[in-house]
Amino acid sequence: MSEAHASLLRCLAAAIVELHPARIVRVAIDGVDGAGKTTLADALAPMVAEQGRPAIRASVDDFHHPRGLRYARGRHSPDGYYLDSYDYDSFRTLLLDPLSPGGSGQYAARHFDLDNDRLFDPVTQQAEPASALIIDGIFLHRPGLRSYWDFSIFLKVDFEISLPRGAQRGPTFDATDAASPSNQRYVGGQRRYLGECEPEQRADIVIDYNDLREPKILKWSGSRG
Repeated sequence: MSEAHASLLRCLAAAIVELHPARIVRVAIDGVDGAGKTTLADALAPMVAEQGRPAIRASVDDFHHPRGLRYARGRHSPDGYYLDSYDYDSFRTLLLDPLSPGGSGQYAARHFDLDNDRLFDPVTQQAEPASALIIDGIFLHRPGLRSYWDFSIFLKVDFEISLPRGAQRGPTFDATDAASPSNQRYVGGQRRYLGECEPEQRADIVIDYNDLREPKILKWSGSRG
């Protein structure tokens, strides 16, 4: 990790630690597929914990819909990707609402096993007081979710950079051509999201994450209070 990247992580961790210290806070890390959201969240959570604030890691990818519903509009449908990928009702009910002000603090961090297309066995945990929930995922600034975030980060990455990164995780993406048929579903769905929901405008922090060694802060507007 470069010093510039390490410095960014330290700044983000410090901001999360200082945010609403008397209650649980909810932090979103958004961006297109392959932007680096999971890697950033995984690095950030232990740094927050080391500074004295308990950290809860979760991902929207553990709240998918079953395969039959995800592909009901067609295997390559961009609208299907944007509209049908995730079970947002369960995401809110099991994770976000319990960790919101006035919530019980009893949450489930995982709901659906994507690899095996089945529900996880339910596991409920009790959040420690003043924890920081750090969530990574796409589409996190869509209506119905964005009001939950006390602090949100958007990683801005061009598709010609994000697709090769995503392809390193498996054969889902064509690493060379955003317009290829195999990318139609994912790139098209994400372009719809970017156009309709304007996550760069809604996020508290926007980071140019094209070069992982030299990430650049494009916007830092603080929390939503």
